[in-house]
Amino acid sequence: MSDTSQTHTPMTPTSELADGEHVIAHFTGDTATYWRAHAWMAAIAMALGMAILAALGNAHIWTGAIGGLAAIAVRAFYLASDEVKARWDLTNRRLLGPGTRSIPLESIAVTRSLLGAVQVVTEGGDKHLLKYQADPAAVITDIDRARGGATGPSS
Repeated sequence: MSDTSQTHTPMTPTSELADGEHVIAHFTGDTATYWRAHAWMAAIAMALGMAILAALGNAHIWTGAIGGLAAIAVRAFYLASDEVKARWDLTNRRLLGPGTRSIPLESIAVTRSLLGAVQVVTEGGDKHLLKYQADPAAVITDIDRARGGATGPSS
């Protein structure tokens, strides 16, 4: 029997801070933003379900709405506890994500808003998503401000 506790990623950063490194800000998912995003996903899934059934000539297109709503509702309730707990820490040297994710500030090429989330793209092309942020513009401002003041080597 294997120990599954070793494969579960914690929803908070576990990376140790280096000497002289300190946390500037914490970013967590916002519950209202989470539910708003899922309401939009449900509306889109319902419309797509109905459109697909109509295109196939099904006389009961209303079942597409039920299916779309059910699919997104199951997803929303199943993931809610983890998605809103996810925390990112911004330090004077790195952006630390859940588990051991660590992005040196000097390696960040782009930060942008993406449907209520903040996408961080590194110079190497890695993409990270800070999901369900209440104020994505403020998160981007904080990260960009810290990038301008990055000091010391990153680990």
